[in-house]
Amino acid sequence: MKKKILFMLINMNVGGTEKALLNMISEMPRDKFDITIFMLEEYGGFLDSIPSGVRVEYFKGYSNIKELLERPLHVTAIDFLKKGKFIRAFIVLYFYFISGFTKETSLFYKYVLKDYPEIIIDYDIAVAYAGPMDIISYFIAHKVKAKKKIQWIHFDVTKIGFNNYFAAKIYKKFDRIFVVSKEAESKLLNSVPMLKNQTEVFFNIISSEMILKQSKEGQGFPDKFDGIRILTVGRLSIEKGQDLAIRVLAKLIKEGYKVKWYCVGEGNSRKLYEDLIEQYNLSDYFILLGAEANPYTYLKQCDLYVQPSRYEGYCITLMEAKCLKKPIITTKVNGVSEQIRHGETGIIVSFDENEMFDAISRLLTKETLRLEIKQNLKQEIVDNTIEMEKLYRIADRLII
Repeated sequence: MKKKILFMLINMNVGGTEKALLNMISEMPRDKFDITIFMLEEYGGFLDSIPSGVRVEYFKGYSNIKELLERPLHVTAIDFLKKGKFIRAFIVLYFYFISGFTKETSLFYKYVLKDYPEIIIDYDIAVAYAGPMDIISYFIAHKVKAKKKIQWIHFDVTKIGFNNYFAAKIYKKFDRIFVVSKEAESKLLNSVPMLKNQTEVFFNIISSEMILKQSKEGQGFPDKFDGIRILTVGRLSIEKGQDLAIRVLAKLIKEGYKVKWYCVGEGNSRKLYEDLIEQYNLSDYFILLGAEANPYTYLKQCDLYVQPSRYEGYCITLMEAKCLKKPIITTKVNGVSEQIRHGETGIIVSFDENEMFDAISRLLTKETLRLEIKQNLKQEIVDNTIEMEKLYRIADRLII
């Protein structure tokens, strides 16, 4: 009999978490798993990438509570007061003060979800797969029936305003907590030591076959530039560090290097980056390509791949660049030492303008080093078996 498994996340935005889920699902045999993806909202460039045979469902009524969840509670309370909704304003203010003094937020989620019934399907496994979205963890813990429950951690808990109190209270209801890198696991356990016996590292999955296939599709770069193309893939947001990339490119151009830097991705920092590009007179050299469900044609065609992030959980785009044998420069983020051998399969630098500039300059001037890195990457084999067995073990035995 097939195992029924539910994955819950925010939406299907073009991002690393969503891509990791799609890659993992592609590895799961359909004759053994009945898979459901449950999203808070019907949105995202990866919606069309969900494999056939996977059931897709949405949180009915999320639009009614989205603003309550995303806005600061005191702002919402003031808005209710202005509208004469005094009882609702008082309730929201109560939760605002409670969460401020005690860090207790689960009571707020209980209130928000009070009219939402429990999902009556009896799943074998239910997974809170989202990023730092506590309501998803609460929903899986309290509103879904399942024999086993899994919490997935894709982020650095020291960087995203992680609520240790909430995690200690809610995560203990999960049978297993998967964390996407050893460093991210260490930081989680430093924050909430009581989770040690539940926690295990599960590296993000990539599909080499899919990446190679899609890298041959699409048009790729829209210009006929004959210099060195540098590529970065990631959401346009401050944590992804494109501002560092812009400043480094300005120095490269000033030093006379014939380069262009391209960014695949979209996000709420676009205007900030457009202004910075204008400030450094880089409109012809730093190109924002927007979101692309298939960035692999660009990856195949670029000369260098650079990841300038301030922080990551486990950077899946580094694995994709490795798959296409590209010389890589990356900042020293969570999981990077588990992905890159410094000086052999890439170069690891601090989040520092001068270090990044020196590393790129080194690869631009030393073609033999670029070729050596490419050759070393050819020796690496992608094997998802070990990671997938961690999930299969739970499904096959329904024990941890």
